[in-house]
Amino acid sequence: MSAWLIWGIATALYGAFRLWYDNWRGALTPAEIERYFAQLEGRDDTTAEARANLRQFLEGDDGRDFVMFNIVKATHDPVTDPITGAQVPGVSLLQRYSRHFMPVLLKNGGHPAIVRRKIGPYLDSWATEADPGWTIIGLMRYRSRRDMMNLVVDPQFVRHHPDKLAGTLATFSFPTAPMMQLYLGPRIWLALVLALAAALVQLGVG
Repeated sequence: MSAWLIWGIATALYGAFRLWYDNWRGALTPAEIERYFAQLEGRDDTTAEARANLRQFLEGDDGRDFVMFNIVKATHDPVTDPITGAQVPGVSLLQRYSRHFMPVLLKNGGHPAIVRRKIGPYLDSWATEADPGWTIIGLMRYRSRRDMMNLVVDPQFVRHHPDKLAGTLATFSFPTAPMMQLYLGPRIWLALVLALAAALVQLGVG
């Protein structure tokens, strides 16, 4: 196997990844935004304030990816299963929601960036409400605001969003943009992994 073929395959694999991982369609258009809001009509899992905030976020689209910060207080108490009507621990509904949320997130070019469980009380806080007993935080990477909306209106997401509502006592989330980042994102670490693999294959057949 020639070096050209080895590195060509590695380059093609990385190119295919970037075709999936990056947003190539630019920012949302006003017509797209209106279509998404038309699909939200009649949904009872949102509020007028949330829709106003969402519209502001979509109208300010810069076409770039972003990370959503989520903090959740789950319930371990029994709650009514939205599908079966049985009494089940609320946290089990969140787990079921995650099992269905993740494939839709990946399909739309997103992925978890960080998921952490809370292991202690507030150690530094002021001018804020008391800790309600947060359970986990999650940072979810979205390829674009368009992809976030594709997830929001996806039938599988809509079908299982009641699981999140039933299993969550309190939550908030907001989108973020990078200021400083010390860990390597997939664009870099995958390039390094493919380069290392190609080099090892070349040495092995050389």
